[in-house]
Amino acid sequence: MLAGGRSERFGADKLVAPYRGSPLVHHAIGHLSAVCDDVVVVLAPGREGTGLPPGVRIVHDSSEGDGPLAGLHAGMMAAIRSERVVVAGGDMPELSAPVLTEMLKVLDESGADAVALRDGDRPRPLPMALRTWPAADAVHTLLHAGRRRLRDVLDALPTAVIDEATWTSLDPDRGTLVDVDTPEDLPS
Repeated sequence: MLAGGRSERFGADKLVAPYRGSPLVHHAIGHLSAVCDDVVVVLAPGREGTGLPPGVRIVHDSSEGDGPLAGLHAGMMAAIRSERVVVAGGDMPELSAPVLTEMLKVLDESGADAVALRDGDRPRPLPMALRTWPAADAVHTLLHAGRRRLRDVLDALPTAVIDEATWTSLDPDRGTLVDVDTPEDLPS
């Protein structure tokens, strides 16, 4: 899970903002735990992981401000023994376990190295499911080319895209795509 941002638009550390009785990040961790045996949280350099649920592994970006692709690289290196990973943001409190399960199923059955969800006219970069080794190689190459956007991973890898009708049948409220950037974004 990517949680190394600065929360500038939120105005405070959004990951610890209270949401439905617990810190925002706990919700994303809980939803990922429903489909993943190992949850890795990528934090900014020097940031402590105090207050995270037990059993969560913490890794840090190698340097401050290198963007989400660098955070993805740190997380991929921590999960390199896994054949596949699910990537989401720590600010995504309404992830749907059935949608994440469908993403892993499509990854297993499609032969693609990445799976994303269609939202309107293009795939969204979060959440995404990845085959670990091909994705780690692609992320490494992209970083050395100066790229920093998560969307670049989807462009670099053979990607299967789950159409909106399919994934919204599993998540009619579209909560899987909710991400919190400002206090007003917190779902009620």
